[in-house]
Amino acid sequence: MYDFLIVGAGLSGTVLAERLASKEGKKVLIVDKRNHIGGNTFDYFNSEGVLVHKYGPHIFHTNSLDVFNYLGKFTEWRPYEHRVLASVDGMMVPIPINMNTINALYGLNLSSEEVSNFLKGKAEKKDRIVTSEDVVLSQVGKDLYEKFFKGYTRKQWGMDPSELDAAVAARIPTRCNKDNRYFTDTYQAMPLHGYTKMFERMLDHPNIAIMLNTDYKDLEKWIPYDKMIYTGPIDYFFNHCYGYLPYRSIEFKFKTFGQGNYQPTGTVNYPNDQAYTRITEFKYLTGQQHEKTTVVFEYPKADGDPYYPVPRPENAELYKKYQLLAQTTPNVYFSGRLATYKYYNMDQVVGQSLTLFKKIQTELLTASNGQKVPLLQ
Repeated sequence: MYDFLIVGAGLSGTVLAERLASKEGKKVLIVDKRNHIGGNTFDYFNSEGVLVHKYGPHIFHTNSLDVFNYLGKFTEWRPYEHRVLASVDGMMVPIPINMNTINALYGLNLSSEEVSNFLKGKAEKKDRIVTSEDVVLSQVGKDLYEKFFKGYTRKQWGMDPSELDAAVAARIPTRCNKDNRYFTDTYQAMPLHGYTKMFERMLDHPNIAIMLNTDYKDLEKWIPYDKMIYTGPIDYFFNHCYGYLPYRSIEFKFKTFGQGNYQPTGTVNYPNDQAYTRITEFKYLTGQQHEKTTVVFEYPKADGDPYYPVPRPENAELYKKYQLLAQTTPNVYFSGRLATYKYYNMDQVVGQSLTLFKKIQTELLTASNGQKVPLLQ
């Protein structure tokens, strides 16, 4: 008899398994369809001995000291600040757009204040901000929109920015200084020995059992458990009774080269000229010293593993129907990207999971005191 059946061995499921086992002494079975733990952050050494991320680059960054310290119990950190260049007009320029980007593109030598005025002069006034196109045009104007955003967005989402929710572009900052870092969070680092080693440490507990290559629906009738934590696609849990929630997927194509480095920085975006959206070189991220180097080319597509919920109003409405079902399903908690149909950074997933654990702790305490526990969500 297990106290908790956890579906999914990614960040959300692993954090909750670790907390329930180590802090509450609960017996946990964690199940995953894939043949490995770690979810989309899974990394491994390829045939050439280069450490790569199987599902594309995962760079850890957070402003939460609690999240940083929690994961720090299971890994040493290697400080790393990610930098991204974009291939535009035959040049490699920093992204997010900043002072260096503007000066390089237009052959200028503007100060921070002048860059701010330059962008204000390019920006198009919008009475209402509804779509991603509205967001970008209102911030940087048509020329920069077409150079950096329009083509990239079409490849990434299979739609024009005018068809996508404003939240997609709202995540992309514009700066008027020389800060070339992709993220500005207080804590930016990578697990010193990789994500998979960190996950192995988190799940190394006598109360945690792991089953891989397993669909939970094939075993839930046969293995007794008290409560479930579900981190998979919410529409799959309910047998797609309202239809399929759409996701964007990515095809990852890896190439290894017999040289020290392939490109000048960790990631280079290709907004316009190529079928792929970006190339990432892993040695920048991992700090590994190796005579060869491996890069990954990303080709977004409609079918495949679900990575990105498609942010359109009709999809949000469909999710709400499933959410209502989830809220009335007893003894099941829904957590993580797929179960809540929302894009989260890694630190947000960890934070959400730690918050859910505290909620479960409270409910366990309430139940032990003989009080009635409200319906789980």
